[in-house]
Amino acid sequence: MELRTYLRILKRRWWIPTALVGLTLVFSLLTLKPWQPHPPTYVLGISFSVGVKPQPLTDAFTYDGYYSALASEYLVDDFGEVVKGSEFAAAVSKRLADQGIVVTPGQIQSATQTGKLHRILMVSILDGDRERLPKIADAVIATMTQDAEIFMPRLHEDQGAVYLINRGGIAAIGPSLKQRLELPLRLVLALLTGVGLAFLMEYLMPRVQSGKDLEALGVQVLAEIPRN
Repeated sequence: MELRTYLRILKRRWWIPTALVGLTLVFSLLTLKPWQPHPPTYVLGISFSVGVKPQPLTDAFTYDGYYSALASEYLVDDFGEVVKGSEFAAAVSKRLADQGIVVTPGQIQSATQTGKLHRILMVSILDGDRERLPKIADAVIATMTQDAEIFMPRLHEDQGAVYLINRGGIAAIGPSLKQRLELPLRLVLALLTGVGLAFLMEYLMPRVQSGKDLEALGVQVLAEIPRN
């Protein structure tokens, strides 16, 4: 099918993508309300290191603590997953509940992000309440440094520990990339869907629109009456 044929189909069925984009725009404006300012979100960053003491072996070569350093590096990777888990979130939520602060484990999980820089574990905590954010951070720090062996028993057996090395300040962050792109993405998807529906309707409801359509069916056209 030639490009001109596609254009003729879109010219005949233009109302389908137009209507779908219009309905999507109205629905998105009513639900997203982009004219209203988004509530601020705050972030607080924390950094930890994990250490394992070398085992005192007097009758064996310990490779100058190489394996202890290697184990510490592996533990940083493991704790990155522990912090994102439901059990860790439940422990943090319980600490906050003991202080009269209600934050569900699900909220803790969704507000906590982890990363690693070299051999340092970085934890970012996001919350919309600036006053509550430091208390959540304190609960995360206490759970990491005091209850680490609960989530990683071998850490206690090897006489290891989790150390807080940096507690950053609170910073406000703007709207996320999803919030900025959600409306245009909806409109683009509605347009593509509308174009697809137009071609589908053309396929399911074939009509003779021009002499070329008859010629494609093997019918010879003797004359054609113009519309104008």
